[in-house]
Amino acid sequence: MKLYYAPGACSLAPHIVLNELGQPYDIVKVDLGAKKTETGADFNAINSKGYVPTLEIGANEVLTEVSTILQYLVDKAKNTDLLPAFGSMDRYRAMEQLNFVASELHKGIGGLFNPAMPEDGKAAIKDRLTRRFTWLDAQLAKKPYLLGDTYSVADAYAFVVLGWTKHVGIDLSPYAHIVAYMDRVGQRPAVQAALKKEGLA
Repeated sequence: MKLYYAPGACSLAPHIVLNELGQPYDIVKVDLGAKKTETGADFNAINSKGYVPTLEIGANEVLTEVSTILQYLVDKAKNTDLLPAFGSMDRYRAMEQLNFVASELHKGIGGLFNPAMPEDGKAAIKDRLTRRFTWLDAQLAKKPYLLGDTYSVADAYAFVVLGWTKHVGIDLSPYAHIVAYMDRVGQRPAVQAALKKEGLA
């Protein structure tokens, strides 16, 4: 398996999960501005969407989109520690959390990186995010991880996206349970290994 990534982008989530699974993999850094891999290859020829993460799973076959890649990785590894078994109600709860991270956190926080976004647009996004953070903080007051007592791929994804807040002028300190959660997830060896590999720690 080969993961195409950009340092600190959402591709960090599958990078973390690959470490958690302890299986061999290769990673290839991508310059998203130039659309070139670190070897000089045309990234658009690998993934016509032009963004990461991209997981090469076979000859001329790639998988894209964070939530899908995370589920594929654990299902292929037959790992029910990081994600409940497919078809179970717990799995649908996990998918619910993955979709929350993708649609309510990722797209919101990610949108604030856009230099063309007008200030009133950024203010509206931050207002919406405040409501999402308040809800999430209340959930984490009752449980250590998104799915309860057990760390999952949803936590790897949430950790990455919530980590972007410090780059877009959002202060998470009012949300004590989110801050504690970030510290808890950030201390995992698989997370530290991915951060170091991407030059982020």
